[in-house]
Amino acid sequence: MLKDSKKDFEIRLFLEALFLKYGYDFRNYSLSHIKRRIAYRMAIEKIDTISQMQEKLLCDESFAKEVVSDFSINVTDMFRDVDFFSAMRNKVLPNYKNVPEIKIWHAGCSTGQEVYSMAILLYEMGLLNKSRIYASDFNYEVLSVAKRAEYDIKYFKAYADNYYSSGGKYSFYDYCDVNHEKGVLRDFLRKNIVFFKQNLVSDKVSTKYDLIFCRNVLIYFNTELQHKVFKKLVNGLLPNGILSIGGNEAMKYNDRQIILLDEKQKIYKKS
Repeated sequence: MLKDSKKDFEIRLFLEALFLKYGYDFRNYSLSHIKRRIAYRMAIEKIDTISQMQEKLLCDESFAKEVVSDFSINVTDMFRDVDFFSAMRNKVLPNYKNVPEIKIWHAGCSTGQEVYSMAILLYEMGLLNKSRIYASDFNYEVLSVAKRAEYDIKYFKAYADNYYSSGGKYSFYDYCDVNHEKGVLRDFLRKNIVFFKQNLVSDKVSTKYDLIFCRNVLIYFNTELQHKVFKKLVNGLLPNGILSIGGNEAMKYNDRQIILLDEKQKIYKKS
């Protein structure tokens, strides 16, 4: 027990050093997630103790960037969680057919697959041209991948299967150009998307949106930070705006301005 407590204390010192030296704040992330990622980096670098890792962190900026990348959440697919995209297609997006402009924010967009999935869905419903899509992440490396819209061809069969399972009626491959190495999503899907760097934990939300997607991000935060970020997302919605979080992310939020529309898919509406 004492050994575990000492380790937890060392991890908190490590996170404090990362914040004070480089400005990246992971102090309220899930401790179990941080422990796994630190153990992963220690094994790669053949570092024996967290204290040694902290010393390397403070002296080597390139190592710090590796650590930040390790902590970043980059698990995503196109049309991941097909029931969610089916719900968006059938229950949510039809309500925007007569809206003159739709402002959408993907918070914690990672490498962009969900952003482009939503762009395809908007296109099929005749909504893409009037949509303004903003996608953010704190990790420059994943943002650069998202901007290129290039993905390993080995994933595209799964992407296509997800698309059809979520209700897609056309050929998924009409939305991309593929060769034996990679697939690139077509320009018409990308023209209304702006990718930008933002720290969801510390940066302010200065724009109001009709739709906000922050899926499978809150699960990596502790309870206090989950509620802080959830409140920030709610405040970023326009009246009648829609917020979606991950299906495994349950939020008890006592506020009359937000109601749960779909419990299974965790889709909320602001009054």
